[in-house]
Amino acid sequence: MKVKKIPMRTCVVTKEKCEKRELIRIVRTPEGNVEIDLQGKKNGKGAYLKLTKEVVLKAQKNKALDRALGVEVPASIYEELLKRIEE
Repeated sequence: MKVKKIPMRTCVVTKEKCEKRELIRIVRTPEGNVEIDLQGKKNGKGAYLKLTKEVVLKAQKNKALDRALGVEVPASIYEELLKRIEE
């Protein structure tokens, strides 16, 4: 029987390799908009974050997502991420 391969991704803040389903993807679309990609399939440049409050706050403080995506990430994206953590 064939063993199914588990996709691994690296968090841009902690540099820790995790399973793809444990991370959340933030994507810069070809138009230059920044969005949260819950399905992990949107077209564009993506960056992954561990979905913990500490990691999201650290990403906002040191602008890790800005560097990874090459654009300035709006504060509303960080607010939405923090809201998702609380749910």
